[in-house]
Amino acid sequence: MFVPHGASLLGIRCYHVAPVLCQRAKVAMSHFEPNEYINYEKLEKNINIVRKRLDRPLTLSEKIVYGHLDDPAKQEIERGKTYLRLRPDRVAMQDATAQMAMLQFISSGLPKVAVPSTIHCDHLIEAQSGGEKDLRRAKDINQEVYNFLATAGAKYGVGFWKPGSGIIHQIILENYSYPGVMLIGTDSHTPNGGGLGGICIGVGGADAVDVMAGIPWELKCPKVIGVKLTGKLSGWSSPKDVILKVAGILTVKGGTGAIIEYHGPGVDSISCTGMATICNMGAEIGATTSIFPYNARMKKYLGKTGRADIAALADEFQQHLVPDSGCQYDQVIEINLSELKPHINGPFTPDLAHPVSDIGAVAEKEGWPVDIRVGLIGSCTNSSYEDMGRSAAVAKQALAHGLKCKSKFTITPGSEQIRATIERDGYAQILRDVGGLVLANACGPCIGQWDRKDIKKGEKNTIVTSYNRNFTGRNDANPETHAFVTSPEIVTALSIAGTLKFNPETDYLTGADGKKFKLEAPDADELPKLEFDPGQDTYQYPPKDGSGQHVDVSPTSQRLQLLEPFDKWDGKDLEDMLILIKVKGKCTTDHISAAGPWLKFRGHLDNISNNLLIGAINIENGKANSVRNALTQEFGPVPDTARYYKKMGVKWAVIGDENYGEGSSREHAALEPRHLGGRVIITKSFARIHETNLKKQGLLPLTFADPADYNKIHPVDKLSIVGLADFAPGKPLKCIIKHPNGSQETIMLNHTFNESQIEWFQAGSALNRMKELQQKSS
Repeated sequence: MFVPHGASLLGIRCYHVAPVLCQRAKVAMSHFEPNEYINYEKLEKNINIVRKRLDRPLTLSEKIVYGHLDDPAKQEIERGKTYLRLRPDRVAMQDATAQMAMLQFISSGLPKVAVPSTIHCDHLIEAQSGGEKDLRRAKDINQEVYNFLATAGAKYGVGFWKPGSGIIHQIILENYSYPGVMLIGTDSHTPNGGGLGGICIGVGGADAVDVMAGIPWELKCPKVIGVKLTGKLSGWSSPKDVILKVAGILTVKGGTGAIIEYHGPGVDSISCTGMATICNMGAEIGATTSIFPYNARMKKYLGKTGRADIAALADEFQQHLVPDSGCQYDQVIEINLSELKPHINGPFTPDLAHPVSDIGAVAEKEGWPVDIRVGLIGSCTNSSYEDMGRSAAVAKQALAHGLKCKSKFTITPGSEQIRATIERDGYAQILRDVGGLVLANACGPCIGQWDRKDIKKGEKNTIVTSYNRNFTGRNDANPETHAFVTSPEIVTALSIAGTLKFNPETDYLTGADGKKFKLEAPDADELPKLEFDPGQDTYQYPPKDGSGQHVDVSPTSQRLQLLEPFDKWDGKDLEDMLILIKVKGKCTTDHISAAGPWLKFRGHLDNISNNLLIGAINIENGKANSVRNALTQEFGPVPDTARYYKKMGVKWAVIGDENYGEGSSREHAALEPRHLGGRVIITKSFARIHETNLKKQGLLPLTFADPADYNKIHPVDKLSIVGLADFAPGKPLKCIIKHPNGSQETIMLNHTFNESQIEWFQAGSALNRMKELQQKSS
């Protein structure tokens, strides 16, 4: 057993050792890890300690979160206030973010991961010609990256899911999530696992490194928003409509700092994969994660996916996998599923909710194109067996009347298991017959990996998807694509009709024989009658001893680059910083670090930094990727200007608006500004993951004490942050604004740093701090 130097100082735990407490019945977390056991007894022990301390009923979220506390007896617990030190059970990484996470883990100097961890190759496969061809092409183009991830996984004890395996979140649901688990994943849609009763949280790669290194992971104690479900889903209404409705209520930032906990009698009318859909898209309202209580639908899914032993153990500990009677939520929303109508959200934001019955009229009024160019189903949100079955049920009716899709139509299976099973059971062929193209088991167009040929960039058009995110340019890099998000069955119906003006609940189609007919509400099995077909074996087990494994990173590679540590804070205030850009309006991580063609540089920090903030709108001229160089007075691209400032030894800041950094978990949006000389990001508010990512890389994410002060700063001003020598939790910092005419004014800035996070800033990054502690202890 290896215990690294500094174990007592860092709080690092031993590597790949089964929990000390004996299980009543040893049940493996996953059949891929037969010697890693579920530890419900430890969960139970921690819950009892905390319940006695707090002396009140607990929500389900609190049970699982507090059940994973590093020190439940002494941890200060106050919702929305204190930082919790937690011990997650496992880590999952998708290939785009795993590159930087593994590069950081390599830089840490540790020999092996401390908790079960997996890498999933799903982000680098571009949709172009169809599943098999696109997969072959991706394997060829990305061979260097896949080889790096496979060998790094083998060396450091990380399971590796090869390209073609499927989308990370679907694979986690099928193999790794279980009731009561705490899992962190380097993707914002990690909350998908809440559909199986787990606390699954999206994080940046540096957070994953903490957990893989065996260091307690910090999370601000979440508030808990309860969503009480009554009634029963029926007809065209689906689980997707629940979260589309919630998004409309809470907006893209309404869940920030909170866990969304679904409860009530309506829960039992939703399938396990339907619950996962709802939890998945909770990322679009800024929630820390979302969760459902353990029930019979989860038990059924566990059994069908070969985990009946986990279900039996969960039955034994069920009292800890549901909320206490009388528990209190910070906010409660009630939705009657019996009254819920099919919804479609968009364009350009996932919280702009419309009933499907209204969208045609709204689109005409707003000037949005009503003709649908492409309908796309699948993705990590909606690619289950039930989703594909309901879509096939709609397609089958159209075929019976001699119709095919008027719009182009694509299908993305969520995993190799789903692909193989829908092929066996005929769903895939029905969807092909109606005009569909089955894509690879990967993220594809959902994350911008779409070689779209049917339009030109700048052409105004409409697409409808069953995806989760529809920010400007998200799917095809065209800012004029109006993307709408809805359920797979509604996507299918609208693709057959070819227009947003079609409401399948009331409107008629005309068959090939000239007769009118109405589509009936789809019905499909939530799980296959036969067992799932696992398809091809795409998993690589890590060897018991990977110490002899070589991990190759060429110094001349354009796709991979070993990391150099960031510089330490010099102990001085940040004086006379230039403003790189003052951002106008929405600025997501897609705006800060674009995906699409840039995904190929996710393992090369310097190369990917050439996309820094190229999508953000400059308030000075209303343009993207055009900012004034304060030293030359010339306008140019944002990354070029940042590089010039860095070359000249000038520190710089970014000024942002509300909910800055919403969207994907990509830590490149924090690494890039740090790499190019940025020091401070000042906004009205931050999205949770991005704020943490900035702290991890030694930047200062600060917010205006008075949001109106956003208007006091102009792109030509200089800023000084003073008081850093006395930087302390809860203590505001002063910002001196120096205007070109020589006048000055002072505003106050708030922050959410705790003591350890201040140490990250002082050390230059969280990784630097970890290495400092290791060196001191050795």
